[in-house]
Amino acid sequence: MIGCDCAVCRSSDPRDQRLRSSIYVETPEGSWVVDTGTDFRTQALRENIRRVDAVIFTHSHTDHIMGFDDLRRFSHARGSMPVYASAETMRDLERVFEFAFKGSNPFPGYLKPEPHVIDGPFKLGSTTITPLPVPHGNFLVNGYLFARDGEKLVAYLSDCSAVPTAIADIIVGVKALIIDALREKPHPTHLSVEQALEVASRVRPSKTYFTHIAHELPQAAESRLPAGTHIAYDGLKLSL
Repeated sequence: MIGCDCAVCRSSDPRDQRLRSSIYVETPEGSWVVDTGTDFRTQALRENIRRVDAVIFTHSHTDHIMGFDDLRRFSHARGSMPVYASAETMRDLERVFEFAFKGSNPFPGYLKPEPHVIDGPFKLGSTTITPLPVPHGNFLVNGYLFARDGEKLVAYLSDCSAVPTAIADIIVGVKALIIDALREKPHPTHLSVEQALEVASRVRPSKTYFTHIAHELPQAAESRLPAGTHIAYDGLKLSL
C-alpha cells in the first residue's frame, strides 16, 4: 500500500510483497493468462514468460486490465492475440483500448486483439473453460472453471462478494479453488476470510488458495487456517 507503514507493508517476508492478482496457465497445447493487471509487464519479466496464446478477462476494473498493451510482445510472435471476455467486458476493453481494437497502423509490433465474446463454455486446446458469473458488489463478473478430460482442475474466483449455490455446485470437488479473500473484516465487494472459508466448505476442493489479498492480511495468517487452505503468494506454482 502506497504510503503505509503497517506490519505487512514493512514485512521482510517476500510473500507479503504482492502485485495485482492474475494467473498464467500452461498446458501441452498452449498457454494463456487470466487478466492483464497493472503489473503484468513486471510479472511476465519476473516469471520469464515467453509465450501467451490467449488472454481471458474476468472483468474490466483497472487493476485487471491496465497491462493490456504489454500483450503486444506475444501478439507479434503469433500474429494476433485472441481475447476472451464477456460482452460487457469486451465493450469496455474496446473503448479503453480503442487504439488497439480499431488501430489502422499496420506496424507488426503493435497489439492486434482478436475478440471472442464468452457466452458459455469454450475450449483452449483440450481444456474446457466454463465461465462462472459471480457478484462483485453491484457488478457481475466472471470466474472460470478449467477442466480437462472431465476432471475439474482449477476454479478461479478472484473477485467476488458472494458465490451463489448454482455456481458452487458447478465446481464441487475441484482440485484447486483459488478464491477472493481480501481480509478478515467484511468488505462490500470482496469476500472476507470467513466468507471464503464458508464457500470452500460447500465446494470441498482438494486445496484452497486465497487471492486478491489486502495488506490487512499477512502471509503469517495462513497458520490459523484449516488444513488444505493456503494464502497464495506471487510466483506460487501449482502442477495439476
